[in-house]
Amino acid sequence: MTNPYAHTIEPLDPQKPDHKFFNLKKLEDPRYDQLPFSIRVLLESAVRNCDEFLVKKEDVEKILNWKVTQSQTVEVPFRPARVILQDFTGVPAVVDFAAMRDAVKKLQGDPEKINPVCPADLVIDHSIQVDFNRKSDSLQKNQELEFERNMERFEFLKWGSKAFRNMRIIPPGSGIVHQVNLEYLARVVFEQDGYYYPDSLVGTDSHTTMIDGLGVLGWGVGGIEAEAVMLGQPISMVLPEVIGYKLQGTPDKFITSTDIVLTVTKHLRQVGVVGKFVEFFGPGVAQLSIADRATIANMCPEYGATAAFFPVDQISIQYLKQTGRDMDKLSYIEKYLKAVGMFRDYSNTAQDPQFTQVVELDLSTVVPCCSGPKRPQDRVAVSEMKQDFKACLGAKQGFKGFQVAPERHDVRVPFQYNGAEYLLSHGSVVIAAITSCTNTSNPSVMLGAGLLALKAVKAGLSVKPYIKTSLSPGSGVVTYYLKESGVMDFLSQLGFEVVGYGCMTCIGNSGPLPEQVVEAITQGDLVAAGVLSGNRNFEGRVHPNTRANYLASPPLVIAYAIAGTVRIDFEKEPLAVNAQGKEVFLRDIWPTREEIQAVERQFVIPAMFKEVYEKVEKVNERWNSLKAPSDKLYTWDPNSTYIKSPPFFDGLTRELQTPKSITDAYVLLNLGDSVTTDHISPAGNIARNSSAARYLTSRGLTPREFNSYGSRRGNDAVMARGTFANIRLFNKFINKQSPSTIYLPTGETMDVFDAAEKYQQDTHPLLILAGKEYGSGSSRDWAAKGPFLLGIKAVLAESYERIHRSNLVGMGVIPLEYLPGDSAESLGLTGRERYTVIIPPKLTPRMTVDIKLDTGKTFQAKMRFDTDVELTYFHHGGILNYMIRKMSEN
Repeated sequence: MTNPYAHTIEPLDPQKPDHKFFNLKKLEDPRYDQLPFSIRVLLESAVRNCDEFLVKKEDVEKILNWKVTQSQTVEVPFRPARVILQDFTGVPAVVDFAAMRDAVKKLQGDPEKINPVCPADLVIDHSIQVDFNRKSDSLQKNQELEFERNMERFEFLKWGSKAFRNMRIIPPGSGIVHQVNLEYLARVVFEQDGYYYPDSLVGTDSHTTMIDGLGVLGWGVGGIEAEAVMLGQPISMVLPEVIGYKLQGTPDKFITSTDIVLTVTKHLRQVGVVGKFVEFFGPGVAQLSIADRATIANMCPEYGATAAFFPVDQISIQYLKQTGRDMDKLSYIEKYLKAVGMFRDYSNTAQDPQFTQVVELDLSTVVPCCSGPKRPQDRVAVSEMKQDFKACLGAKQGFKGFQVAPERHDVRVPFQYNGAEYLLSHGSVVIAAITSCTNTSNPSVMLGAGLLALKAVKAGLSVKPYIKTSLSPGSGVVTYYLKESGVMDFLSQLGFEVVGYGCMTCIGNSGPLPEQVVEAITQGDLVAAGVLSGNRNFEGRVHPNTRANYLASPPLVIAYAIAGTVRIDFEKEPLAVNAQGKEVFLRDIWPTREEIQAVERQFVIPAMFKEVYEKVEKVNERWNSLKAPSDKLYTWDPNSTYIKSPPFFDGLTRELQTPKSITDAYVLLNLGDSVTTDHISPAGNIARNSSAARYLTSRGLTPREFNSYGSRRGNDAVMARGTFANIRLFNKFINKQSPSTIYLPTGETMDVFDAAEKYQQDTHPLLILAGKEYGSGSSRDWAAKGPFLLGIKAVLAESYERIHRSNLVGMGVIPLEYLPGDSAESLGLTGRERYTVIIPPKLTPRMTVDIKLDTGKTFQAKMRFDTDVELTYFHHGGILNYMIRKMSEN
């Protein structure tokens, strides 16, 4: 089939007739210039890939008619230019690919058909932990431990890079996936097979949206969905509404990009942008560097949008020059984007497209702030932190409450550390981490932290030695400019040594706290605090012993570390008193925007980026020396506790099985609102008293060798046992935080996995009851795979986070949604009933189904298969089963 839009193809440069593009202006459709720039990217992909099979002319028409169709739940296909993965999600993806090759071979197909057809980059950045800190050799020691713990996983990934075409691995120690994407991997415009087209991507990490700050449309999807894209399937998506976010004004000289993004996050949560694109425009955008824009785009999952797009402008081109991109490519990037009407001039209001809705922010109104103590959207002005924490201490248990009795608010616990006595109390800072691509990609806040450290040291200030301080840059470039500008020594003097290049504290790889600190926290039942420059602070994520966790800019992380507590009003109270008895206030050492920009102009230069990234794939000698097999089919090691062939495809046949009703299901867990993927499938430490720990012990491992759940995502036996194993999981059946439930037939309380296993032995199907925003947080395919392996057939919730819902669909687990106004409470559901979900023979998207209880009660819920494609996946038992059957066809 020839492309029906072939008439729009023309050379970009008449001197190079072999370098062509689809000129969307040749559609001669007045609707095109009214489209949001983000929708134009979807349109170009549809036009270029139109084959009247996977992508049809009517899909192009639906996108062109966005102004009308955006409000009609219209489904369109999208083929991203590439896929990006990190190792926590990348290992299970490669495990699935290896298992799919085995399954295709069993069905007499060609296993080598299981192969990425679009470029896929996998950055190893989630495995390193903060085991050592505050020493000059911390980086080396942490990296040695990383390899020792993860040798099997790394060898497996190296096999994958050889066995699969189009798969590039960026070795450990290179940086954080999204920062490496921004500084190195992003093309902005692709030149491939003789055609120019916009760079676009999906990634197996929810913060993939960071790349939107550079004008590359991208967002996070589940690992299962990403695997389908890698195998050539378009994403089936509902054409989104686009919220225009107008920025105007100029930020105060003391404001950081972190303050701006935390303000935007709270604002857009209030507006309500779940499932929508946000596109930034207005004169204020020109006030923001690409690093500032990328910070705002990075936290897109925290305000709930699918994408947070900043169209390419002249500042984007300058950033590409600054980061050492090829000058020949820069010339065609700008020329192409101007030719297709995708190059933005933010001062030109005539270019402003139509939006679903416009909301505004005056940057001059932004004040210094943090977010916490348990959610990224709970912004707190720095001036109100002391009072807010005090209010949280006494408030009822919840997102803003710890329910500490009033008489215990001022408890102090003395402890000895390194031969000196210290006191801990509620609000004491025990972790202070400059971490996460959200901020470490931004030279302004990193140099701001460095300048603040310089001034603090010169003023005679220090950080107490028991506080776990760390600096984990998102790339080697950061270390380079911190050293060149002369601030690294001062960061080191305050305890902020480089501990590794990776996500680290932001994803819970914070490592152990000193035992004396843990004992003091436990003895006093203290609400200790972590302060980090990350993007997530959900309960139980950062560290089991920090019940309060605040997101803050890198300079504020240092400030709170020096203060030693979050119970401080920086405007009225000194940070500390130095050895000369002088009170030093935060305002005395806080650098201005002008100071920071002067240092940035001098020291953040293209040569640094070129030098770091020219050798990024070859510089890690440990990685280079790894041996990996070269067979196309993987030889599974039955003794491995890291890599195991998953049971997802056991018994798979070529023939489809008709979906059956779920009959007399028990409720495994009765959950409330905002259950995150961290609650469902934790990434952090494996507790010694957990089901996963018992399994690993039975395989001959000691607790020191357990590693983290995230590192063991290639082993379904560990991950099934780790499902719902978060110590902060609140199950209404037992009315407290605990990774346990009630086995309803006998009334016994037991670990969730053990209960699920007993239900499965008796062939009882299972259900989850949940509230609003079920599955919020990181895009985590194991949060769907784990429940599938526990025998959960459906989840009944008030609403879902976008990526998690699609992951459930991908595994064949039914996402059921209460009808508007209904909830477990309004329907009088206790969770102790048995549920029968009637699945009719003919299914349609978003159809209503009947649910019957053994009490005789009947109610209805919406089945959240949102598109015909999702229903196709469900009929196959999941997206991967569908792909295997498809690839097995001759």
